[in-house]
Amino acid sequence: MEKEEKYPRDFQEFLAQFDTEQACWQYLIEMRWPSEYVCPHCQSSQYWLTAKHKIHCSNCQKELSITSGTIFQETKKPLLLWFHIMWWVVAQKTGASAHNLTDFMGFGSYETAWTWLHKLRRAMIRTGREKLSGTIEVDETYIGGNETGTENRGRGAEDKLLVVVAVECIGKQIARVRFKIISDATAENLIPFIEETIESGSTVITDGWKGYAPMCKRDDFQYVAKPIANSGKKAHELLPHVHLVDSLVKRWINGTHQGRISDKHLEYYLDEFAFRFNRKMSTYRGKLFYRLMQQAVNTLPVTYKEITK
Repeated sequence: MEKEEKYPRDFQEFLAQFDTEQACWQYLIEMRWPSEYVCPHCQSSQYWLTAKHKIHCSNCQKELSITSGTIFQETKKPLLLWFHIMWWVVAQKTGASAHNLTDFMGFGSYETAWTWLHKLRRAMIRTGREKLSGTIEVDETYIGGNETGTENRGRGAEDKLLVVVAVECIGKQIARVRFKIISDATAENLIPFIEETIESGSTVITDGWKGYAPMCKRDDFQYVAKPIANSGKKAHELLPHVHLVDSLVKRWINGTHQGRISDKHLEYYLDEFAFRFNRKMSTYRGKLFYRLMQQAVNTLPVTYKEITK
C-alpha cells in the first residue's frame, strides 16, 4: 500500500506544519525514507537522532547524516529557510529570480541565491519519467540572445541555442511538455529526441522540415507532416500548441529573468519551466512543493564551483 502523500495545501498550512526547525528535519526523514529508515551497514531500523542531525543506529552505532547525498548536503543554513524558499519558488506561477530571492530572503550575496535556485532546478526533473503519449506536436525554436528583430531568423539563427520542443495535445488543451537543446535541426538530433520523449504508437505532428523525413518510414509512430509552404497558413496556425509553448517560455525568460540567462545554464531553466508547466493543473500549490521535496532528497549535491565550471 502506497503511503499517503503528506503536504500543506496552502501557505497557512505550510506555516502550521513547519513551525520549527525540528519539524523540517522530521519531514526530511519521512521524505527520504518513506517506508522506514534501514541502516545501510546492518539493516537495523532502530535508531535515534543526534544533536547534529545525524541518524545513529542503535545496533551497530554507525551514523548517517540526514542530508548526505541530497541537495541539502553540508548546508549551513536552517532547513526552515530552505523550506520557505522551496515553497516560494513553486507557489509563484512565474517562479523566482536570483535577484528577487536575494532581496526578499536577505541573502548576503547574489551568488548564494543563484546557487540555491540552480540546486533546486537540478531536482526538478525526475529520471525515468513517463514519456509523452497521444497526439504530440514537435518543433524547434531558438532561445537566447537578443530577441529584437528575429522574426525571420529561420533555422540558422546566430547567438541563440536551438531547442526542440514536444507538446502533448488534448484537444485544444496542452498537457505536458519536453525540451532539449540540440546542435542543429538534423534527423540525427530530431529523431532520437522523438524516440526518447514520446511513447511508441503516438501521433507525431511536425512541419515539413526535412529533418523529420525519416519519420515517414516508421511504423511505431503515426506521423503527420504539415508543411507551411503552399498551405496558406502560418506556422502557429498549423502547430498552435507547440508555438504557444514557445511563446510562453520566452515570455517567462524575458519576464521573470529579464532575459539574463547564460546559454550554458539554459537547460536547467527549461527544466524548471517544464516542472511548473506540467503540474499547472495541480489543485494545491503544496503538491508542487511535495514533488520538489521528493526529488530533492534523491538528487545528488552540487557546489557553486561545479555549477559554474
